[in-house]
Amino acid sequence: MQGSANRAKARLRVARVHARIADRRRDLLHKLTTRLVRENQLVVIEDLAVRNMLRNRSLAHAISDASWSDLRSMLEYKCDWYGRDLVVVDRWLPSSKTCSDCGHLMDTLPLGVREWTCPGCGVSHDRDVNAARNILAAGRAVTACGAGVRPTRR
Repeated sequence: MQGSANRAKARLRVARVHARIADRRRDLLHKLTTRLVRENQLVVIEDLAVRNMLRNRSLAHAISDASWSDLRSMLEYKCDWYGRDLVVVDRWLPSSKTCSDCGHLMDTLPLGVREWTCPGCGVSHDRDVNAARNILAAGRAVTACGAGVRPTRR
């Protein structure tokens, strides 16, 4: 037998703390997804490559703590339960670098740039809010036109 009785007690204490954190995270995800599905007829999410994003060492811990995969699976089955529409937008949609007002597509937009001004119409955008507007617009287009809507290409 390896270790002492104190080691075994410490191992159980750590396991209890990790289990409590996991339960709280799961509870939060259930409450969030239930609220989203009950309040909205259409839920639009972006298809992210979570596995590839976990390779980024600086973001991996935060991404895995957020449980994005669990969030998506809960949204999928709860939308089925409540009879809501869940649209998953293509991951290659340039949602961050497309102007949500005029549709102008930026050539490049580094991740460090959080706010930018559209050269086409002069509107100032927050990167995340602009991406959310574009993802919602793409989701509405999918529900109106069918599943064949593709991102705009040059």
